[in-house]
Amino acid sequence: MRSRAPRFAVVGIPGNRRVSLFQDAVRAAGLPEARVISWRAVLRGEAVFLPGESVRIDSPGEDAEVERLLRGVDDPTRVEGSARWYAAFTTAVRDVARAAEVAGAVLLDDPGDIAVLFDKRLCHGVLSDAAVPVPASPTSGPLAPAVRGWSDVRELMRGHGMKRAFVKLAHGSSASGVLAVETTGDGRVRAATSVERDSAGRLFNSLRVRRCTTEAEVAAVVDALAPDGLHIERWLPKASQHGRAADLRVVVVAGRATHAVVRTSRSPMTNLHLGGERGDLDAVRAAVEAAGGSWAAALAVGERAAGCFPGTLCVGVDLLPSTGWRRFAVCEVNAFGDLLPRLTGLPGSGAEHQDTYAAQVAAVPNRARNHRVDAVH
Repeated sequence: MRSRAPRFAVVGIPGNRRVSLFQDAVRAAGLPEARVISWRAVLRGEAVFLPGESVRIDSPGEDAEVERLLRGVDDPTRVEGSARWYAAFTTAVRDVARAAEVAGAVLLDDPGDIAVLFDKRLCHGVLSDAAVPVPASPTSGPLAPAVRGWSDVRELMRGHGMKRAFVKLAHGSSASGVLAVETTGDGRVRAATSVERDSAGRLFNSLRVRRCTTEAEVAAVVDALAPDGLHIERWLPKASQHGRAADLRVVVVAGRATHAVVRTSRSPMTNLHLGGERGDLDAVRAAVEAAGGSWAAALAVGERAAGCFPGTLCVGVDLLPSTGWRRFAVCEVNAFGDLLPRLTGLPGSGAEHQDTYAAQVAAVPNRARNHRVDAVH
């Protein structure tokens, strides 16, 4: 029996580029424009869904009022408040799920998956338990020790033989509150971070990576971040492209790797908004094959990571290539990792002429049909 064309609703920020790009994909598919339910309406308890709608949950970012409601701060560049943000956001996602269920709508993003994806400790634990390659971590999983400040970080790094580690906010995103910490041979500590600290000790996100050159400076930042929860991972040496550190963002839609982009940087953080640049994907594929590795196997690592979150249609998986391009580990899995404008799909992916949003729109009818078959069996 032919699948009925989906009717979409998007929980997002009206007019935001994410919502606009998704709307473009919906219109290009010849479907009715998606209804947009604002995050402000969700947080006011006013979200309404319609029977049969496919509901996409998109990022609540880039709206100062939504940030204030979620984090309790008036300046959206502030770093503090991520634990409060997480509690408020996951509560709101569960509210969306309940409202959608009552209306007979279908979620494209599972609330339980989202709760794990936005806690780096839980996400790392889920991946590790599924034998997905990840950097070693002393803070992985729900039973991991609490990190109360720099003294705990220093002790955990020492106890696990980590001279270099990434220290991350448990509920951070887009490199917010990340420090790349290293201990030199003579015991000195330094770090690279996008966090700025003002004279009053308040923390702000910056669009540039700066250096902390003393242990006292590193400790002050870590101690200020710690109340929101911290995650520690071993800093793995990464492959490079043209002298710049490189990693990959792989978008996985309905279990299949459809898009990939290389990100390169002169700093440990490759995020494009921090000065990272898109690299040459064809050169990466050639380097992997020349090293005796397999590009298909690299993509399969991303698909295995995405498979840990089967209730979510699309995730962005960050792959860390080892020096030499032969092996890959998963650094992050991102619930909202599909914002890659004008990027078309990988050869053989089925999304060759589609952007990340068009690939998701095309995948929804098959996903709905598979769910109906599963329900029957």
